[in-house]
Amino acid sequence: MSAVRRKFGDEYQVVGPARSGARRERQRFVDKNGRCNVQHGNLGGESSRYLSDLFTTLVDLKWRWNLLIFLLTYTVAWLVMASMWWGIAYLRGDLHQVHDDTYSPCVANVYNFPSAFLFFIETEATIGYGHRYITERCPEGIVLFLFQSLLGSIVDAFLIGCMFIKMSQPKKRAETLMFSRAAVISQRDGKLCLMFRVGNLRNSHMVSAQIRCKLIKSRQTPEGEFLPLDQCELDVGFGTGADQLFLVSPLTICHEINSKSPFFCLSQRSLRSEQFEIVVILEGIVETTGMTCQARTSYTEDEVLWGHRFLPVMSLEDGFFRVDYSQFHATFEVPTPPYSVKEQEENLSLSSPLNSPVDNNKTRREQVSSLDCIDIAGEKNKLPFKLQKISLRKEDLPRRALRMSSSNTEKTCSTGDLLKIQEVSPISDGEDSDDRIQLKALKKNAEALTQCTGDLELQKNPPSMCALEMKLEDNFPAKLQKMSSDRLS
Repeated sequence: MSAVRRKFGDEYQVVGPARSGARRERQRFVDKNGRCNVQHGNLGGESSRYLSDLFTTLVDLKWRWNLLIFLLTYTVAWLVMASMWWGIAYLRGDLHQVHDDTYSPCVANVYNFPSAFLFFIETEATIGYGHRYITERCPEGIVLFLFQSLLGSIVDAFLIGCMFIKMSQPKKRAETLMFSRAAVISQRDGKLCLMFRVGNLRNSHMVSAQIRCKLIKSRQTPEGEFLPLDQCELDVGFGTGADQLFLVSPLTICHEINSKSPFFCLSQRSLRSEQFEIVVILEGIVETTGMTCQARTSYTEDEVLWGHRFLPVMSLEDGFFRVDYSQFHATFEVPTPPYSVKEQEENLSLSSPLNSPVDNNKTRREQVSSLDCIDIAGEKNKLPFKLQKISLRKEDLPRRALRMSSSNTEKTCSTGDLLKIQEVSPISDGEDSDDRIQLKALKKNAEALTQCTGDLELQKNPPSMCALEMKLEDNFPAKLQKMSSDRLS
């Protein structure tokens, strides 16, 4: 653990709430301008790998080192080649026979090193003043001339190509891609979201623009392994395609905080003690050059504002839309619950009817029965008026039957007699309709009484009531007793 502290600093050694007291200045993993604060050291023998890819190494160098290498390479090449021309003239003795008109030197009019240097520059730059030239009686000069032409072409291609790639890199295109200075957390469409804003200052578009977010946070695994810079992906619409941007005007990027989000347990209070960094990466193809450009920035926990929202920057003018970049970073406060999404879901589940507090004396069956009664009452209220009236009549039948069973047996016997009369003496077609209606009513009342008497047998009554019912059934007519027994079976 001490090695981890020495390597990553004290701000990455604590997992969980930060310690009380003043904290040191936050060490960022990625600066606001997109530069990564990572340095590679103690490479050992691995440094030779940089020379295997020399072109990329030169392109990655800073401009001051590129210019220094450019100047030194040409200066050294010129001096070496000029020295070789002067050496040929010196070995052939051309320098000692300058005023001999009959002598044919290797290079005409080369008397010393400066004249040899000028001859090389004139040959390399194809200037050709005509005063200094190579003769046909110098084979070693011809070979050196061919070598000089090949070497000059290689050096020119390498250095000029390196400078061209260096100048055409799309890194400076990222300077015209803006990110908001702070991120905000507020509700959008009824959901708690983390939001930040991106914008493009140029009229040229970013083709196939895509945005990604990484959460850099230290954590400790259940096995005890400490991960000081653990990277976690933040979903900004990968499944829905919202991460593919049409970056013509400033856009607000939204990360929904749900059960799959790393900020599921983040609340306004815990935000003050958290330590994390959100790295935002915007990639796209530059429309003018066709090269891929990447812009980066980051937000620490101090740059995340809870309960804020971005001010609108778009306005409709006469025939076009206008973007006010003076309000690009501006935010304003909005009502936002200070609780985490996890706490909100727990509070919502506790406030549901099934989880509401009840009296301790009530059993579970009584609670469920009361809820069933509520549901039944609600369903009855939805019925039409006539059906509600029929339902009420059916509910009153057991009570009416109980009152009728407690009366004398003569009424029961008369009811059975009515049934016999109805079966024995059929009604002819010519009889009065009023008598038919009365007989039907008596039949229905008798059937209802018989049904209610059978239902009473199914209820749990005191022993005295059961004995009374048995005694009453003995006094019933035979047909009514048979109907009652069939009902019970």
